Amino acid sequence: MSDNSQKKVIVGMSGGVDSSVSAYLLQQQGYHVEGLFMKNWEEDDDTEYCSAATDLADAQAVCDKLGIELHTVNFAAEYWDNVFALFLEEYKAGRTPNPDILCNKEIKFKAFLEFAAEDLGADYIATGHYVRRQDVDGKSRLLRGMDGNKDQSYFLYTLSHEQIAQSLFPVGELEKPQVRKIAEELELATAKKKDSTGICFIGERKFTDFLARYLPAQPGPILSVDDNKPMGQHQGLMYHTLGQRKGLGIGGVKDGGEDPWYVVDKDVANNILYVAQGHEHPRLMSYGLIAQQLHWVDRQPLTTELRCTVKTRYRQGDIPCTVTPLGDDRITVRFDEPVAAVTPGQSAVFYLDDVCLGGGIIEERIQE
Repeated sequence: MSDNSQKKVIVGMSGGVDSSVSAYLLQQQGYHVEGLFMKNWEEDDDTEYCSAATDLADAQAVCDKLGIELHTVNFAAEYWDNVFALFLEEYKAGRTPNPDILCNKEIKFKAFLEFAAEDLGADYIATGHYVRRQDVDGKSRLLRGMDGNKDQSYFLYTLSHEQIAQSLFPVGELEKPQVRKIAEELELATAKKKDSTGICFIGERKFTDFLARYLPAQPGPILSVDDNKPMGQHQGLMYHTLGQRKGLGIGGVKDGGEDPWYVVDKDVANNILYVAQGHEHPRLMSYGLIAQQLHWVDRQPLTTELRCTVKTRYRQGDIPCTVTPLGDDRITVRFDEPVAAVTPGQSAVFYLDDVCLGGGIIEERIQE
């Protein structure tokens, strides 16, 4: 056995294939491995959508197969207070938040980390995220996962180097097909389970119906941004995001031409949704942005101008940019080329090659 045998790792077992294989890989590296399943949402009357019971059964089956103990913990109150309430506030304000980023910050790498260390005596926690950790000069860095198609560093930019130092990411060195292959060879219960795509912990429900339970919908006009021509009615600004093309209900407009219509702006004060034709319409393009609520992985605030790349949404290519500190925990970001659908409430995440530097919440877009 390696020196790792004295080290206890608590793996966040989600009932998915990535965390299942993570637990196995850590076993192979000689760690003392135990699992922890989190329940973070209470409304289980939605059996059609809420997969918590199935996920727990799958996690238990994997732990039984690997011969490791599975603990459970309920963080529903923390999730509601620190993730979901803020998520609703952002939607109410007409912004488009990213709950997965908030969930990682407040639940997986805070509540979970504290519980694992204090209650279960963990030396490390581990998750099935596709990211890598690199230790340089006594500080842990966050690197993109080896699988460029699955890299999840965008969702983990709020982590500090201290949190990363307490975390292991075994599948970050692998590509997804390799992970599936390992699970199939081990005949794990999760080997063929599809990846979850719903809101963090809330599952695969129809988003508009789900949101309407918590926020009263306020219908209002859809106007063409070019001439203020009425184009239809929206059911609530919260259901729409910049750059959205589907679900507008304004196809086949008379004299409208062939180009599809896109959401280009939201007037929250007057409850107006603005649309325009063409995915490169000037009102959809931004030359930069202002970001706030900044998090830098190394905990060092930015004091000088920085040349790097940025992503303004997940799965976007790297955008070369210049970042300038404004003071008061805000920055200006100028893109080398205009970018479509930069969306307030989403996160701008910065990189130097494979190193994730950190990021912030997009406060406003710069359109000139």
